[in-house]
Amino acid sequence: MGVKAMLPSYELGFYALVVTCAVLYSGSGIFEASRDSMNRKAFRDGIKPGWHYFGRKMDVADFEWVMWFTSFRNVIIFALSGHVLFAKICSMTVPQHRAVMYMIYGALAVLGSMGLVYLMIILSHCLLLYSVALAKQKWLCYVAGLCCLASFKVEPFGSWQSGFVTGAFDLQDVLFYGGCTFTIMRCMSFALESSQKEEGIYSIFDLLKYNFYLPFFFFGPVMTFDQFHAQVSTRELRRKDDEMKSIRVNALLHVGAIVAVDIFFHFFYILTLPSDLKFVNRLSDWSLAGLAYSNLVYDWVKAAVMFGVTNTIARLDHLEPPQPPKCITMLYIFAETHFDRGINDWLCKYVYDHIGENHDNILRELVASTATFAITTLWLGPCQVVYIWSLVNCFGLNFELWVQKFFQLGPFAKLEVRSWAAEGLGRASLGQQPQLDDRVSLPALGFPVSTLSIWFITYCGVQLIKERERILAIEEEHRGDKAKVE
Repeated sequence: MGVKAMLPSYELGFYALVVTCAVLYSGSGIFEASRDSMNRKAFRDGIKPGWHYFGRKMDVADFEWVMWFTSFRNVIIFALSGHVLFAKICSMTVPQHRAVMYMIYGALAVLGSMGLVYLMIILSHCLLLYSVALAKQKWLCYVAGLCCLASFKVEPFGSWQSGFVTGAFDLQDVLFYGGCTFTIMRCMSFALESSQKEEGIYSIFDLLKYNFYLPFFFFGPVMTFDQFHAQVSTRELRRKDDEMKSIRVNALLHVGAIVAVDIFFHFFYILTLPSDLKFVNRLSDWSLAGLAYSNLVYDWVKAAVMFGVTNTIARLDHLEPPQPPKCITMLYIFAETHFDRGINDWLCKYVYDHIGENHDNILRELVASTATFAITTLWLGPCQVVYIWSLVNCFGLNFELWVQKFFQLGPFAKLEVRSWAAEGLGRASLGQQPQLDDRVSLPALGFPVSTLSIWFITYCGVQLIKERERILAIEEEHRGDKAKVE
């Protein structure tokens, strides 16, 4: 709204108190439910022996997290540690050829973990999209890339390709589809950047160096080809001031997050409890809301750890990877509800900003957002839940623009919000909707008391988020002014 006024400290304190009390109250309900249901027969597959001396069992319903930090922990540490050591040697001896060395190490790691057939499938898609890039036609790159992506996300084509990969282990499907789909997004970025190149196109080795960079291969994030190519081609490898300190701090934070999740899973069975609907229906409204909120935050923590580890290694390799995902708690408007920053940057550059341009035209914005969420739906895997999610978010994104345009009309454009109270109400009235979509769409929530209470708590949380962003914006503005003076 363009208002620079800060909210009073006593109001912010009140909001913080409300949110803190609500989290503690709902958390106590989840803790009691977890303690009382520890030996429930319906939960015996999701709750396994944990800390014997503390008398606590552990929630193991997320097989992916458990496999990462039990069965495959040593393999992951060995592969990534080997990359770090190998990359360090290459950076010190042959920095001009380090991208080639990354490619060789990554291809060998993929070969060793998934087998020759899988490697051939990846190479065939790379070769196909490289051949399409030779035509230097954007529309052809989009068509070919989306068809390749659909071949992994639409049945029976996905099962047909995965059937060629022999052997079986717990994370085979995760690694297969993760590596394949991220490969297609990278190949599309390469093809689109090649089509924009004024003279010639990039070589097939540029594509392979880009695709087989091991830290990004299986789980991302997606770094657009132009950024990767420019950064990995730099021969003068220099660190910014305090960069290594920042890398070490981030690494320690990720280790701390892993330990915190392990502790959390011994006291709060947030993944197993929702598996029994009869048991869930007996929980209080506050416990249900806390359970939904905890699952959302856990999804973010898992993604933050996954991307954080790979990003830390990339920074050691003198790259600047995409920012980590934004916490779901910090999302309050649809325009910022991107979870994976890499995919968001990819979609914005090649689809959303390309079609929507300045995002001030209602019709172009509708076409741009529809195309963006159509590709996102294909990326996530077409199914009913994804359709509903895409439809709601696409509508919300456009609705925000419609409201903005409406209040820019003559009668409203002359009005100026001067009161901090009116500003607070206005900026949260629509901004809390993305969080409410996930928090109050729960079974058995009592209306109106519980529902309205959760709405009010979400409103308080949005106020705190906005004030934090306001402070950061002011600090950034001051730093910019100081830099200009110097």
